Amino acid sequence: MGIELLITAIKITIVVNVVLISVAYSVYAERRVSAFIQNRLGPNRVGPKGLLQPFADVLKLALKEDIVPSNANKPIHTLAPMMSIFVALTTIAVVPFGNTIELFGSVIALQITDVNVGILYLLALTSLGVYGITLSGWSSNSKYSLFGGIRSSAQMISYELSMGLSVVGVVLITGSLSLQDIVIHQFGWKWNIVLQPVGFIIFLVASFAETNRAPFDLPEAEPELVGGYHTEYSSMKFALFFLAEYANMIVASAVITTLYLGGWQFPYLQTFGLPPIVTSLLQILVFCLKVAFMIFFFIWVRWSLPRFRYDQLMNLGWKVMLPLSIANIVVTAIVVSLLK
Repeated sequence: MGIELLITAIKITIVVNVVLISVAYSVYAERRVSAFIQNRLGPNRVGPKGLLQPFADVLKLALKEDIVPSNANKPIHTLAPMMSIFVALTTIAVVPFGNTIELFGSVIALQITDVNVGILYLLALTSLGVYGITLSGWSSNSKYSLFGGIRSSAQMISYELSMGLSVVGVVLITGSLSLQDIVIHQFGWKWNIVLQPVGFIIFLVASFAETNRAPFDLPEAEPELVGGYHTEYSSMKFALFFLAEYANMIVASAVITTLYLGGWQFPYLQTFGLPPIVTSLLQILVFCLKVAFMIFFFIWVRWSLPRFRYDQLMNLGWKVMLPLSIANIVVTAIVVSLLK
């Protein structure tokens, strides 16, 4: 029992630190990719080619004064950004980044915990993410922040339905709610992006809405709401919201990779006859490359598409994606029952 707890603690420490470092360099990647798209340089002063810029940003935010509006609800104003980052970091716990690895005579699962209802765990935690944003808007006692919080709650409710229903097709095909089982079921080329293309598109679009990424960044629309829900935040509290947004993007990329892109599977890698340790390391590398591609896709879309109007956002969620996700479940159920 003690060894198992130690292994779990080590896995948590490694995964959380990898996510936090990935957040820092996702910000750097966002700046460099946006600069490339707009034909300019981007950050190139702090460190070699600007590689230390994220750490300079963290230092700057840490040294800034923490300003709280005099009429704000101070306890909830402080709690809201912590809730956002807590949800972002705990969601990654059930995502498998490999199969197993053998070290010092022990077989270690490359996943913090493999719960047999991993899908439900993911959907439950992503539902909690809206509370941090909504409470931050309400507690700031500012009309712009409140509008941002209300927009966020309406947006989350609209797109969570489609996101949850889009995953049902994957569950029907796999016959399991465990994320590790879903990855193993995609052995070879049986990736769910091939078997469930409509579900993949719905889940991808809903992920943009859930993470408040453009073109779904209505809760913080600068031309309309100054900064939306984080207008009244500064210093490290603002940094926590910034951290939560990019952590959510990384987690969303990891979940999309797990559900639809084969997870840590590389077609027939296990049949190559490589040593087990090499196979395990290659699985981790394959998973990281897929996640990196999805992060690049998130950034690419942000700097390519304009923000939706609010009525367009709602129409897409309720009139297009929800009926499509229900139709996808019906068609998948019929096909699965016929093939049995």
